Amino acid sequence: MYNQGAVEGAANTELGSRIFLYEVVGLRQSEETDQTNYPIRKSGSVFIRVPYNRMNQEMRRITRLGGTIVSIQPITALEPVNGKASFGNATSVVSELATSEETANSEGNGKATPVNADSEAKGFAESSAEEQLKNKDKKGNTMTQAKAKKDHGDVPVNTYRPNAPFIGKVVSNEPLVKEGGIGIVQHLKFDISAGDLKYLEGQSIGIIPPGLDKNGKPEKLRLYSIASTRHGDDVDDKTVSLCVRQLEYKHPETSETVYGVCSTHLCFLEPGAEVKITGPVGKEMLLPQDTDANVIMMATGTGIAPMRAYLWRQFKDAERAANQEYQFKGFSWLIFGVPTTPNLLYKEELEEIQQKYPDNFRLTAAISREQKNPQGGRMYIQDRVAEHADELWQLIKNEKTHTYICGLRGMEEGIDAALTAAAAKEGVTWSDYQKQLKKGGRWHVETY
Repeated sequence: MYNQGAVEGAANTELGSRIFLYEVVGLRQSEETDQTNYPIRKSGSVFIRVPYNRMNQEMRRITRLGGTIVSIQPITALEPVNGKASFGNATSVVSELATSEETANSEGNGKATPVNADSEAKGFAESSAEEQLKNKDKKGNTMTQAKAKKDHGDVPVNTYRPNAPFIGKVVSNEPLVKEGGIGIVQHLKFDISAGDLKYLEGQSIGIIPPGLDKNGKPEKLRLYSIASTRHGDDVDDKTVSLCVRQLEYKHPETSETVYGVCSTHLCFLEPGAEVKITGPVGKEMLLPQDTDANVIMMATGTGIAPMRAYLWRQFKDAERAANQEYQFKGFSWLIFGVPTTPNLLYKEELEEIQQKYPDNFRLTAAISREQKNPQGGRMYIQDRVAEHADELWQLIKNEKTHTYICGLRGMEEGIDAALTAAAAKEGVTWSDYQKQLKKGGRWHVETY
């Protein structure tokens, strides 16, 4: 039985569609009325219900009719609209899409979601059965990783392959969720000094768990984003670190609690234990070399892993000392979605950077079970993006700005909706502009 999981399940309302409410001012009745000399209604707000898959078409139509989109808000497909933008107590559909580890620990075990067996030559392998079920989208795809648009020929890739993995050893395995938090998330550090595993910030490594799968075949690797800089947590080029959540969910038929094979294996490893490591892989999430860049980061849960690597490289004293050629002087903004305050992974590290570099780093948290969005529902990452959409849009237009998104795939729609509204105020079609960002290598996404 296919398990839709929290992301896909929430993406479907009772009518099978996602609806957004456009508030528009200055809208003419039709293009033909331009030719008349009698007064045309051009004041007050008009509210238009728009399916997600027609958002950009509707924005173009509104622009042709001289209208200006004031806001875009998510509503349920069944909710009545009376022209007063009354949302009642309905939960934001877009908010449900990115539950930030809300339902059955749906975030799983970080980004351990390879694509398929045929892509092994690119550093990926088929994931385990339960992870495939957990992480597939409606088209049957697993982890979404946009393809890098720039040549990164000097980036290390596939130094170690599944048929000849590197054997690392656990240096430490520390809990990241504080008392009262939800789930198990661990920061694992592996000793790689005996090999030649070099990597860059934004890449991933594969972990091959021991044992056999349900078909009696050796377990295949799972991919995890690296949470340390190229020099490792100790800045001695001898370690690599991961941020891993134990995957836990209910079986769709039996309601039995199921735990991820690899994530459970990792979360309970003791120091000194051996681990089979492959990779590194990935060129899409690499940081720009420009030290004056603006870096926008949007993450849910263990999607913080690559963001931590970026921030350490940019701001940590030992890293700055080790990278004289890279002294970051730009601006980084992290928007981080978690369910509770104890789930703010690396909280102390982030607050230390914010305190030391207040002009260069900004931290914005969306704590869904403790904070409310403007509609009175839970505060998710896309609600924060909507709150700061105009400011983010101005940053994104800057050619020095790179945007990174890592975590639950569902949050992408809410982010797009917020930026669609902000861009529309200047007559820009967000989907077209976003394509140019991707083509220019300034829009980086890894979601699952």
